[in-house]
Amino acid sequence: MARSLIIGAGGQLGTVLTQALRDIHGNDQVVRSDMRELDNITGPFEVIDATDADRIAEVVKKYEIEEIYHLAAILSANGEKNPLGTWDINMKTLFNVLEVSRMNGVKKIFYPSSIAVFGSEVNQQNTPQSSFLNPSTVYGISKAAGENWAQYYFQRYGLDVRSLRYPGVIGYQSLPGGGTTDYAVDIYHKAIEGATFSCFLEENTTLPMIYMEDAIRATIELMQAPKENIKTRTSYNLAGMSFSPKEIASSIQKIYPDFEITYEPDFRQQIAASWPQSIDDSRAKGDWGWNPKFNLESMTEDMIKNLKLKYSKAE
Repeated sequence: MARSLIIGAGGQLGTVLTQALRDIHGNDQVVRSDMRELDNITGPFEVIDATDADRIAEVVKKYEIEEIYHLAAILSANGEKNPLGTWDINMKTLFNVLEVSRMNGVKKIFYPSSIAVFGSEVNQQNTPQSSFLNPSTVYGISKAAGENWAQYYFQRYGLDVRSLRYPGVIGYQSLPGGGTTDYAVDIYHKAIEGATFSCFLEENTTLPMIYMEDAIRATIELMQAPKENIKTRTSYNLAGMSFSPKEIASSIQKIYPDFEITYEPDFRQQIAASWPQSIDDSRAKGDWGWNPKFNLESMTEDMIKNLKLKYSKAE
């Protein structure tokens, strides 16, 4: 019987996390789920609309689920197109997971938060763990609220909810999913295609980022850490590297000297300007040993190597 359930497994993070967990625990021990059938399904899979608590409970009971990774959410840029709908979906799905887990003996929950919880009141350089949160997007508002509900369920019910404040996640495994930091994924695809990249942020807009391999490893290390080591029950700051569009373009030009980038800032520039430029993740390092492996140069090399392989197979 499978023991882990990934809700939102078809997304950028869920696709890679599923395989990483199956590599550790075995194919049959991890249940993928999404709102609709996914292509190339292997191993246990269930269609779950996370706004339907009864359906989540049905799957939890069927597979005797012990831990849930709740990845379903509407992200920052897409969320601003329908603020109230984003709030309703992001919060309802979280409450469903918390309540189903509490009532059915689920032992651990992973809830992804984001640097979107920070706003104009924070120190944007080396932003501290305990910063005041005044997010500027409905996505950030929902994540900040979710952090407090995660802590509440731990304190009130003893539910072992664990969380990371992800910076922008960059990976070759899937296409961008509607986030403000997604330019840093799309730019590599344009480089491989030999196309000019039009960036929706200004050239010197520095943001915290993390390579997918590090993001997945951090998630698994957090979930595997002894319960007594998890001292932050809202969400841990997490950092990998920080760079601007100009800097990532320069790293690509070392491999593709003719690569060109233009800048056409849109509404996402205002969102990005409200976020930190670098993150203090010392609490994660101290509590459960977090340490990133990738910097900008090594990430660019790995992204281009894997995307070239992916594009060649598609031809």
